[in-house]
Amino acid sequence: MVRLSRAQTQERNRAKVLAAARDEFARRGFREAKVDVIAERAELTRGAVYSNFPGKRALYFAVLADLAERAPRHATPPPDPSAADVLAAFARAWVARLPLATDSDSDDARLARDLLPEILADEHTRLPFSQLMRVEAILLGLALERLRPGRRLVRVAEAALTTLHGASQLAAAAPGFGEPFHVVTACAALLDLGLSDGWPAEPPITTQARPAGDPWHPPAATDLLTGETVRPGDGVVTVLGLHRASAFEEAVRAGADVTAVLVTSDPGELAPLTRLAVADLRSCLDQAIAPPVRPRLRIICDAGGELAAAAGVTAVSDATETAVRVEGGRIVARAEGFGACHAAAVGSASGRSSGG
Repeated sequence: MVRLSRAQTQERNRAKVLAAARDEFARRGFREAKVDVIAERAELTRGAVYSNFPGKRALYFAVLADLAERAPRHATPPPDPSAADVLAAFARAWVARLPLATDSDSDDARLARDLLPEILADEHTRLPFSQLMRVEAILLGLALERLRPGRRLVRVAEAALTTLHGASQLAAAAPGFGEPFHVVTACAALLDLGLSDGWPAEPPITTQARPAGDPWHPPAATDLLTGETVRPGDGVVTVLGLHRASAFEEAVRAGADVTAVLVTSDPGELAPLTRLAVADLRSCLDQAIAPPVRPRLRIICDAGGELAAAAGVTAVSDATETAVRVEGGRIVARAEGFGACHAAAVGSASGRSSGG
């Protein structure tokens, strides 16, 4: 009999807890689910459950994130799409997941039903979720802009996501209300509304990048937009707490190749919420637009802080905002605070230290 290592045992127990929790949450809903029952289903102790997940809500978010990331990726984007085609395909993929009036109360529908109420229940989750929604809007907007250059389309993406999230809530509360095809048509029409959406040449609050000459040895990490393992190279690496998650757009607008590293002081609960938000967006984006025409951007959830530490950020919080510029395998510039992403993206490498 092969003896499992400690790490293998922990991974196996974590998988057993997730599977048992999925069944319990689907059967009873989040509020009525019992951790003792989950432990019994997993054939583990209550303490073993809490050694893997700090609380029931953290476990719930982890179950949803795991399901979203493991969902089949049937990518069938339209060939040579226009921006309107992409927005319509994105909306079509979204509404295809919604329950119909004739649907039975499926496990997946019951699982997701308590997500928004749990986010709304606590400012601890509301503030990060607000930023994660902004991240989703930026990602969708950037994809649209590749097909309609010269205009920022993040406000269009925000309006589309508002429409689609509203459709999701109504589908849960009143299955069969509204015509899904009309939702798709309405989302595609947003491109022609002329929504005001500018971007300043510089952010209103800026800091200065400092020259640096530190080695850059990043650990491998998972890009949430592709699911692939990556090791960030040259470009701008932004280390952002979840209260400042959307600030990476400053570096994108400055023309940099960007790796957005998202960190949090509560990785047990907020890291899976981050993974869930990006995975939900990715599943619809896959069906709307092919990867070659997506932005040069990586999104990484750095739950353990290893990538942040490689960038010189050894203590993280939800207010963290640091950016470094990497050239030739070395960190050549560093900035902290509001405007750090812009500063690192536009800063010259000429002032690097003698060690650069």
